[in-house]
Amino acid sequence: MGTVYEKTATSPVNIAVIKYWGKRDTNLILPTNSSLSVTLSQDHLQSKTTIRASSDFEKTRLWLNGVEDTDIEKNKRLQNCLSETRRLRKEYEERLRKDKNVDNVIPLSEYNLHICSENNFPTAAGLASSASGFACLAYTLSQLYELPISTTELSKIARQGSGSACRSLFGGFVAWEMGSQDDGSDSQAVQIASQDHWPELEALICVVSDAKKDTSSTEGMQNTVNTSTLLQHRIEHVVPLRMKSMIKAIHERDFQKFAEITMQDSNQFHAMCLDTYPPIFYLNDVSRAIIRVITEYNSSNPERKLKAAYTFDAGPNAVIYTTSENAPEIINLIAKYFPGNENTRDYFSDPFQLFVGKAIGEQPLPLGFNDQIISVFPKGNVKQILHTKVGEGPKVVAGEFDGLLNKQGWPKKLN
Repeated sequence: MGTVYEKTATSPVNIAVIKYWGKRDTNLILPTNSSLSVTLSQDHLQSKTTIRASSDFEKTRLWLNGVEDTDIEKNKRLQNCLSETRRLRKEYEERLRKDKNVDNVIPLSEYNLHICSENNFPTAAGLASSASGFACLAYTLSQLYELPISTTELSKIARQGSGSACRSLFGGFVAWEMGSQDDGSDSQAVQIASQDHWPELEALICVVSDAKKDTSSTEGMQNTVNTSTLLQHRIEHVVPLRMKSMIKAIHERDFQKFAEITMQDSNQFHAMCLDTYPPIFYLNDVSRAIIRVITEYNSSNPERKLKAAYTFDAGPNAVIYTTSENAPEIINLIAKYFPGNENTRDYFSDPFQLFVGKAIGEQPLPLGFNDQIISVFPKGNVKQILHTKVGEGPKVVAGEFDGLLNKQGWPKKLN
């Protein structure tokens, strides 16, 4: 067997604290407003992609979570990423031949691809699977093709697969600048602060539902663009000010301002969904109950400080940002009011070893907390609590056995 042209990489999930919702150009995926997110650690949530290029492959094929997409020619977003990275690879090959007099340049731009990708978390359940997936695709292609471009330039390609994917190409804190050019040349992601900038910041992900959502983000946001008057006010007046304030809060590690803006923006996002006609309902009873618990937690502490910030993307799953000193209390609150099923190991995997003695959900409530704020939900309404932190961007996986394709270039696992 000759040289194998293959790369495997992983990419993280990002959760926005200032939401992207709505496109001014649906083909290029240009947003109606700028947005800002936190990249989460890949320890719990990641996409992995293996791509092999070969002159022996009859056609380009894609497998996602073990299932082949047999109609990729009609997958415009995928084709956008493939065609743009191939174009850049072809330019690179021509430049090598012309400028460096390299005769034996491998024409990878002409080879068909086998692409195998998988998420270690539910797809289309409101956990930003398309963002991490397309970020991983674009990044793996860039590594396979050895593209001499910056991460910000690559973000413009990932954006054309899934808007939020551009933010998953960086670790830490990331802004997606909406841009103003019609061709999308200035709609790009930039890193605001590195993953090490705010080590005390942590995130708790409460998995309320792992089912595919009723209204896709693509469909939902365009309905909002077409029908919501609140969206127009948000675009013109709210987001520009919030972006400046949030960037300042992150640079200064000001959790009070960070938490306030995060919750306000989440609330307004879901208000826009309700302002859409017909209305969109991404939150459910459990989601709203989590909001009540966090609100009570923030208002009942003696210092009257914000110690936690909830945010919800296009789905019922809650992400709660907090600091390391307050994480144990919040985990205990969630476990008390939303107990898991019998298998605690599956319900909560604690990488930070927070608890000794009593189990989670059985620790004393915080001082001043009104324990009658809501009733305890039946077991299993929160399926899992993931305790994570700010993480790094995509990375190449170098291990021989870590790839998703076998020696012949076919998926190792098929459903």
